Amino acid sequence: MHKEFYCIQSTNMIAKVQLYTDDIVGNGGFYAFTCIGEDKSGTGIFSERERMAYHEVRMIMQTIQMYDVLEMKRVRKPGISLSVNYSYIPNDERNLVYKAAKLLMDEFQVKGGVDIHLEKFIPVAAGMAGGSSDAAAALVGINRLFKLGLSQKELMDRAVNIGADVPYCVMRGTALAEGIGEKLTRITQVPDCFVLIGKPGINVSTKAAYESLQLDKISSHPDIDGMIGDIERGDLLAMTQKMGNVLSREL
Repeated sequence: MHKEFYCIQSTNMIAKVQLYTDDIVGNGGFYAFTCIGEDKSGTGIFSERERMAYHEVRMIMQTIQMYDVLEMKRVRKPGISLSVNYSYIPNDERNLVYKAAKLLMDEFQVKGGVDIHLEKFIPVAAGMAGGSSDAAAALVGINRLFKLGLSQKELMDRAVNIGADVPYCVMRGTALAEGIGEKLTRITQVPDCFVLIGKPGINVSTKAAYESLQLDKISSHPDIDGMIGDIERGDLLAMTQKMGNVLSREL
C-alpha cells in the first residue's frame, strides 16, 4: 500500500483555510482524503460589484489545521454515491463534494463510479468554507483516482465553477485573493503561530451575509497592503494590529 501526505503546516489569524490531504491508495483504488476546512473571514472586502451574484473582495487567505475527511472508492457501478455523517447535510447535487466529483466525471466521461463518504468536523454555516475545502479535496481525489492527469492550475480553473473560493482551497498556503476570490497571488507565508477560533451557537449563511452587507456605508477597511508588508518582515504583532473583518463589524 502506498501512502502519500499533502500537508501545509501554516497558520493564520486573517482568513483561515487549510487543505491537508491524506491519500491512501491500495490495490482496490481506495482513496482517503483529509480535507482541511477553510476558515475564510472577510478581512479586506473593499468594493462591491455584482458579477455572477458575487461580491468583489480583497483579502489575505491562509491555511490552518482544521479538517473534514473524505473517503473515496472507485466502483464499477456508474454514478456518484455520497454519504455524510450528519443527516441534515445533503448527499446529492446540493452538496459541493457531489458537484465537484460530477464536474470532472462528466467532462472526462469517466467509466464506472465512485463511493464517497464525508466525515464533517468543520462547523457548518460558520463562514469557514468547509464545503469549499471538501469540494477541493473531491477534485483532487477524482483527478487521482481516475488518473485524469490534471495539473493544480487546471484543477483551479475548473474549481471556480463550483465556488469562488474553491480555487484557493486547491492551491492552499498564504495568498492575496481578489476579484470574487478567484484571482490569487501567492505571498510570503504567515509566521508560525497558534490560532484561536471561536464559533458562536448560531449559523449564518454566507450568501445571506453578503446580501445584507451595505458596502457603501463602510468607511474604514483593513490595511491589506500593510499586512502583506508585515508578513514579509515576519512581524506577526504588527500584522494582527492591522486586521479587521468588515462582515462582522457591519452586519
